[in-house]
Amino acid sequence: MPSPTTIVWFRQDLRLADNPALLDAVSRGGAVVPVYIHAPDEEGPAAPGGARRWWLHHALQALSADLQALGSQLVVRQGPTQEALDELITQTNAQAVVWNRRYEPALIERDKQIKQWLRGTRGVQAASHNSHLLFEPWQIKTGSGGPYQVFTPFWKNIKSLPEPSAPQPAPQALKSPGTWPASLGIDALGLEPQRDWKDGLATAWTPGEAGAHARLDAFFDQAAKAYADGRDQPGVEGTSRLSPHLHHGEIGPRQVWHAALRCMKDPRREFNSDDKDNVWIFLSEIAWREFAYHVLYHFPHTPEQPLRPKYAAFPWRDDAEGLKRWQRGQTGYPIVDAGMRQLYATGWMHNRVRMIVGSLLVKHLLISWTHGAAWFEDTLVDADLASNTLGWQWIGGCGADASPYFRVFNPILQGQKFDGDGGYVRRWVPELAGLPDKVLHKPWEASAAVLSKAGVTLGETYPEPIIEHKAGRERALAALAAIK
Repeated sequence: MPSPTTIVWFRQDLRLADNPALLDAVSRGGAVVPVYIHAPDEEGPAAPGGARRWWLHHALQALSADLQALGSQLVVRQGPTQEALDELITQTNAQAVVWNRRYEPALIERDKQIKQWLRGTRGVQAASHNSHLLFEPWQIKTGSGGPYQVFTPFWKNIKSLPEPSAPQPAPQALKSPGTWPASLGIDALGLEPQRDWKDGLATAWTPGEAGAHARLDAFFDQAAKAYADGRDQPGVEGTSRLSPHLHHGEIGPRQVWHAALRCMKDPRREFNSDDKDNVWIFLSEIAWREFAYHVLYHFPHTPEQPLRPKYAAFPWRDDAEGLKRWQRGQTGYPIVDAGMRQLYATGWMHNRVRMIVGSLLVKHLLISWTHGAAWFEDTLVDADLASNTLGWQWIGGCGADASPYFRVFNPILQGQKFDGDGGYVRRWVPELAGLPDKVLHKPWEASAAVLSKAGVTLGETYPEPIIEHKAGRERALAALAAIK
């Protein structure tokens, strides 16, 4: 008698290697039916925005090609998920459905209901696994048994634990069912946005499992040794840019962790003690991602509400024009405008600049962090509900391990410190490219002659500052005092 068929329900795990659900299906010995079900209405605030839909389109194409190389196929359906699974179980006579867990609040509840339905009403086996994190959010606990709200002790706890399990290789082949169920074409999902920036995304990124590993290898070859300094310099390739690949599960954190350990031991790369320190700083960023999921899991209200209750009464301003200027990179602060234009053109922004642009929005402009989070959700290829929420609440001073609200970044000094040679601003704000370094980050202080020589007319070719820094800082501190 042939072994039973197993459906592998692909979600945010678009890879073959170190995919526990896929390996579970293979270990059952029967046919494997890989399935992707598009059901954004079920995802709540975790539903993909425009940039992530573009990425998902191409990631699914890459996964489909990788499965075909193993003699298999990717079956594509649209939701509702339970109806799609019900139909597929009937069509394939599947005896099991397996998947890798997601941790967004709406999807935790959805998946619980589906697992109960599969095991109960439908009468098939159901199993879920962890492919997305080093450790489950409930595994890391404080001394008193509760969740962490501060990163440093969380990171120390992770480092004290046994190493994350070693990643497993991809299967060499997948058994096919006697008859494949019908599938939609990936194009039928309508994922590719019709916006003018999608060509810029294609230039900047290579979605898919192969692209993820190429990005990881390039990082360890080129930037890892100088990561501590390079990660703060937006004008250089100093970061890994793995975040969109991690978000879509084209590479897993266990793979990144163990690749880093191998890298530090590889004699060909000649990593000294300082170089290894830089790699551990990089791994702490992987742990920060874990921390984001830890906080989201234990405090599921945080995508909409501040973790610190007093900030619910913060006197945010309703400023549609200010928000629009910020979104379009027309604030009059060059480092901010460079970041916002990089975001629109490439679907990504350097992390240091994310903090600077966020500070301007929530502090200088007194526009709620929720508006910034919503814009990032739509425009970032790595938009991740956990990381996005933690980051914006950090900026707003209202979340876990947050920067104090009274710490207001000076966008002029931030630009001078982290883009001293002006390479980043000149790339993304080309109308200022002719200004000398001395005034590049504060063009309103340039003389008329300097502005004229550079072809800059403030208020016409480049805007005046949306608000003067000192005035913005004082207004932010007054708003903070109102909730004390």
